[in-house]
Amino acid sequence: MVETDMACSPTVQKYFNYLDDNTNKAFAIASKARKMGFDPEEFVEIKLAKNMAERVVGIISVLAPQIIGSGVVERIIELEEEFGSQDWRVAMKIALEIAQSKFCEFKDKVEAIEIGIRTGFAYVTVGVVSSPLEGLTSVEIKKRADGKGEFFRLNYGGPIRNAGGTAAATSVLIADYVRKHLGYAKYDPTEKEIKRCAAELEDYHEYVANLQYYPYKEESEFLMKNIPVEIAGNPSEKRELSNASLKDLPRVETNILRSGYCLIHSSCIPLKSPKLWKKLNDWGHDMGMEDWDFIKEHIKLQKNMKAKTAAKKDVKKEIKSSDDGKISMEVRDRVKRDPTFVKDLVGGRPVIGHPMRSGAFRLRYGRSRASGYSGQSIHPASMAVLNDFIAIGTQLKVERPGKAAAFTPCDSVDGPIVKLKDGSVLYLDDINEAHKINKSIKEILYVGDVLINYGDFFDRAAGLIPPGYVEEIWILYVKKILEEKQMQGEDLADILNLPRETITKLLFDPIRTKISFSTAKAICEKIGAPMHPQHIYYYKEISVH
Repeated sequence: MVETDMACSPTVQKYFNYLDDNTNKAFAIASKARKMGFDPEEFVEIKLAKNMAERVVGIISVLAPQIIGSGVVERIIELEEEFGSQDWRVAMKIALEIAQSKFCEFKDKVEAIEIGIRTGFAYVTVGVVSSPLEGLTSVEIKKRADGKGEFFRLNYGGPIRNAGGTAAATSVLIADYVRKHLGYAKYDPTEKEIKRCAAELEDYHEYVANLQYYPYKEESEFLMKNIPVEIAGNPSEKRELSNASLKDLPRVETNILRSGYCLIHSSCIPLKSPKLWKKLNDWGHDMGMEDWDFIKEHIKLQKNMKAKTAAKKDVKKEIKSSDDGKISMEVRDRVKRDPTFVKDLVGGRPVIGHPMRSGAFRLRYGRSRASGYSGQSIHPASMAVLNDFIAIGTQLKVERPGKAAAFTPCDSVDGPIVKLKDGSVLYLDDINEAHKINKSIKEILYVGDVLINYGDFFDRAAGLIPPGYVEEIWILYVKKILEEKQMQGEDLADILNLPRETITKLLFDPIRTKISFSTAKAICEKIGAPMHPQHIYYYKEISVH
């Protein structure tokens, strides 16, 4: 169902009305057909929903039908007005209020708590995946080992992966918010329970499936000591834990590997901790979530562990023999390599570029008409020289900002540089030319640019890194110099003896405006601007030896 809060034209509103009317007609026909008794149920299980609040209630009503018409929809809308749409605090608040049975009754307090947490979880997954029902399999109340109160145990199953790492990690926050405000104690892991986590992750990663993020042992132990609720899971694999000393633990009912448990402890909380902290640092204390301040320390620990690993590889001191027979060592002081994206490569998949390797995609910030969130662009000629392996929509894992992205073409970024079989080197900016000479290519020297928008770095809490020196950076230098010299574009045109339209076009559309070497050289000489990137070659990649 379509709901529009914003003003729209009569034509668009007519379209929305058309969708609503025909959806209702289709639903009525389906309902009538179901009543004939030829299907497992005599009603249509899928509920019609006008907004996200109704979707959330619809999905949770599968387990708790009494939630329909209880006022939860209206309360979610109120909370959205207070905190904003899709704010995690909306999920936390509604989860707590349902757990307190403010809207409807449940058979016991455990069911109330479980339905509350599932509802909050459904909210952060916008009510469109099954994870709140099947990924979070159950919530239990367990006694602490010291007898001082009870804690929450969250049992997860494999379908938790459908939620995505961030939402799955947020489900733990929601549960702990409910725990804290209902007065339950924190989980008190034993030393063996703490060590069991790293051991189970190792076995799962080694024998079952490559984890998207395989945390360091130190990370796992640190998080196990600090997460206020117990993360558990249903046995899901045929394999038992290999470490015999960590089997048969009193509070861990199974020795079998647990996929949901492993996913939460790898690709969710450890991987997404920068995103979690970004939110918690803003409003965590206001919501009584001080117990999660340890996330800040985890991020530091994670960075230190990565830095140590990178240092061991980067300080391999590239040894080169000079003409006089002496040995020189070169250690590049630059952004550290992050090998995560190729660390657990599946056999048979191609690698276009290794971490920080020259010749791989060069980072360029921005977005094209066909790119955006988790959508990145490369030059169509780059697609062509790779034998069209990268088609529109192909997913690639990239070193930064992490995760996978769908690739689309953009012809205003730099294309590839190739070496032909006859020894000549060509820069390609036309897909037709690239296809024409494809069979004559001996080597791809540079694959070209990859266009990544800032939002991907922001969403993944990844630090920005220096991009390549490109036209949009060069023009900023030019404009700054003109401003300092109190010059206008017309003045520059007069100095260069060029049409004013040419300089105007250059100032306002530097990416698509090509200039000759003589013009670029003249701009350098006349106003002291740096050389245009189109006429600067990859000199730093040439060895001086």
